[in-house]
Amino acid sequence: MEAKTKKTPAPGSVVTAKEIAQMIDHSLLKPEMTRQEVIDGCMLAKEFGCATVCVKPCDVEIAMNVLKGSDVLVTTVIGFPHGHHLTEIKMLESELAIKQGCKELDMVLNIGQLLSGEYDLVEEDIHAVCKLAHRHGVIVKVILENHYLTDAQIIKACELCERAGADFVKTSTGYAKSGATLEDLRLMWDAVSDKVAVKAAGGVRTLDAALSVRAVGGVRFGATATKPIMEEAYQREKNGTLIIPNSAEELTIGY
Repeated sequence: MEAKTKKTPAPGSVVTAKEIAQMIDHSLLKPEMTRQEVIDGCMLAKEFGCATVCVKPCDVEIAMNVLKGSDVLVTTVIGFPHGHHLTEIKMLESELAIKQGCKELDMVLNIGQLLSGEYDLVEEDIHAVCKLAHRHGVIVKVILENHYLTDAQIIKACELCERAGADFVKTSTGYAKSGATLEDLRLMWDAVSDKVAVKAAGGVRTLDAALSVRAVGGVRFGATATKPIMEEAYQREKNGTLIIPNSAEELTIGY
């Protein structure tokens, strides 16, 4: 991943459907998903050229087989969805995922420790996974789960993530009562340096929401609605109307 800059796209600037696809981590994390649904989801991500698929650890091998030879990377989740696994378990999850071929890890920080003010423990937990991942050239996105946090806690979490070596800060797991908001994305963007990128997750279900994420500096988002988002993106690209909004509206969360 290239270092980000503090520049955001100019309002009204044209983007391509391919650029939208490269923002998408196609999410295949629902607990009831069957093997065939995972395969179908990987095929969909390959069809549209998404950045990655994000699968449960038990589905990494399936995803690697389906996506072999494509440019779509495989991501899995670590300490998901609550972040309360022991650091040693998160490291083992990470090590196994990397051995299977994952190039990106979406790790949940320890929410309870953060809310308890145990910042050293939170930072050490993240650092252990980042250190392991970076030895293998693997990106780490740290999920904050903003639904449970105040603005001050979100800022503090971002600072801890950056000090620990995280490549991304991410809004949500998608399983709390709320997900990404533009207010939170702006807050996170301002809280980190050029070394750390921002990912939205939870409720980005439309192309307009995706464009709004990009308008405030987000470079990735998790999505289950990849097909309708991309179908509309190609249509609007054809019509010359695939542009960064002049005034980004609040994301439609759908909770």
